[in-house]
Amino acid sequence: MNPPQGSAPQIPVLGGDDLHRFMSPAAAVEALESILLEGLEIEADPPRLFSPLAAGEFLLMPSETARHAGVKVVTIAPDNPGRGLPRIHAWYLLFDATTLSPLAIIDGTHLTLVRTAAVTTLAVRGLLRADPRGARSHIDHLAVIGTGPQSEAHIRTLGAVLHIERITLHGRNPGRLAQRLESLADADIPIRPGDARDLPAADVVVAATSSHTPVLDRRNIRADAVVAALGAHGPENRELSSDLILDADIVVEARSSALRENGNVLLAGRSSPWDASNLANLTELATGSFSRRAGHPAIYTGVGMSWEDLAIVAALVSARAATSPA
Repeated sequence: MNPPQGSAPQIPVLGGDDLHRFMSPAAAVEALESILLEGLEIEADPPRLFSPLAAGEFLLMPSETARHAGVKVVTIAPDNPGRGLPRIHAWYLLFDATTLSPLAIIDGTHLTLVRTAAVTTLAVRGLLRADPRGARSHIDHLAVIGTGPQSEAHIRTLGAVLHIERITLHGRNPGRLAQRLESLADADIPIRPGDARDLPAADVVVAATSSHTPVLDRRNIRADAVVAALGAHGPENRELSSDLILDADIVVEARSSALRENGNVLLAGRSSPWDASNLANLTELATGSFSRRAGHPAIYTGVGMSWEDLAIVAALVSARAATSPA
């Protein structure tokens, strides 16, 4: 039965609990890989749109597939932490691609946590599979730099998809480090505080910080390590030094987005001429056309793209529908 004319449609609103109920970390990773293997043209994904506001700015992230269209609406309020409020709020709006009818509204803040960790895990898994010494599916020593929510999301998602022997967590604030370790006490992986000596020993290093300047350089990283950097946003911010970028095999989400706003890539290019066409994207990694060189680090660096959110949301709504009564 159609709703009465003029009445508002009943659109489900899904919060963080729904995300975790219907979308496991492993399922989020598989949703991303599936859409890549189906041939989504990620290089053509629309750019993120920024619009200024009196108290900060809007960030709009639209995308479309054959079945769905969607947009994440983000507000960024730099003064909010001083008010005891989150700096970022977000909601995701999902539509049918043919009729453009609304299908669902999703908590975008939790979505970003799930999506970012899933993309990183997809990339790390692909880089380990491309190890020139032979494909790998485990991590001996994972070092995570950062003590915010993304560090925990990454530890839990990587641990759900790959076998990890041990983890060191690195942070500058002892109090926040202790709190994050406490929140990870239920993780079924040995985790301890790390120091600078742990970084060169790690075979996988994840940088999930809010730093605007490098937290890793080539001296910190062993020659065969996999590095993921996802905390720096914007062309003037970076977590990785130029010498590390210039010596590594690089995978980005898409070359188009990296050359617009990935400071890790752009700032390295300013310091020394290099061929940005050598950047591989996630489709090339997922399909196995990317190869690594022996004796060089392999790096994934991302800034977040709209197609990733849409892939996760579409899988979420499908999983919810499959478990709902007819």
